[in-house]
Amino acid sequence: MKSPLAYFALLLFASNVVPAQEHPALTAQQNTVYVGADGKYESVPDTAQIQFNISVQDDTSQVAFQRASKNVDQVRQVLRANGIDPKAAAIGFLSVQPVYDWKNPKQRVVGYRVTTDVTLKLKDFSKVAPITQQLADANVSESQTLNYTLENMDEAKNHAVEDAYRRARNSADTLAHASGRTLGELSYASIDTFENPHVVMRSMARPMAAAMANAAAPAPSEEFTPQTVTVTAHVNALFNLK
Repeated sequence: MKSPLAYFALLLFASNVVPAQEHPALTAQQNTVYVGADGKYESVPDTAQIQFNISVQDDTSQVAFQRASKNVDQVRQVLRANGIDPKAAAIGFLSVQPVYDWKNPKQRVVGYRVTTDVTLKLKDFSKVAPITQQLADANVSESQTLNYTLENMDEAKNHAVEDAYRRARNSADTLAHASGRTLGELSYASIDTFENPHVVMRSMARPMAAAMANAAAPAPSEEFTPQTVTVTAHVNALFNLK
C-alpha cells in the first residue's frame, strides 16, 4: 500500500547564494523529491597578470610621442631579456592629449601627454620578480599592478557542479531512506555557477619590486597556504522515488 504522503520536497539554499537566472517553476509531482545544494571548488591561481601604464609629457606632441615610443621599446627589451615574446603582452594605442594651464583664464596649452596601457600574462611565476624589477629600473611606469588569476575557469566550474550535484543527491538519498523509499533516476536539474571576483592583488611600486627581486630563499610565501580562487555552483535536482 502506498504511503499517503504523495511526494516529498526538500529545499536547501545557502543564504549567501543568489540565483543567477530564473528557472522554470516545477509542479510538485507524486513520488518525487526535489533538492537543492551548493558546491564549490578551490584552485591555486595559474596566471600572473602584470599591468602598468606608460605616460609621457613634453612640450610638443612629437617629442612626447618619441619618448613614449622609446619607453615601449624598453618594455620589448625587458621581455626579450626574460625569454618572452613581446607579442605575449597586450598594449593599447598611444593616445595624445593636450595639457592645459587651467589657472590661465585662456586655458593655454602647456604641453602634450602620450599614454598607453600594457598587460602581460605569465604562467611562469618565477619571472614575475625580475620583470617587475627591470621595468622599474627602466623607469617606464610609476607603478605596477600584479594580479593572480585562474584562466582555466571552465574546468573549475565543472568541479564545482560535480560537488553540488553530489551533495544534492546525498540529501535526496538520505530523505528517501528515512521515509523507507529508494531514490530513483534524475528527472530534472538546473545549474548556476558563480565566480569569486576576489583574487590576489597588490600594487607594485619600485621599492617592493626591488625587494622581491633581491629576496633570498626561502620565498616569502613558502610553507604558507596559498590564496585560492573559489568557484561555487548551485544545483537543483528532481529525483524519482521508488
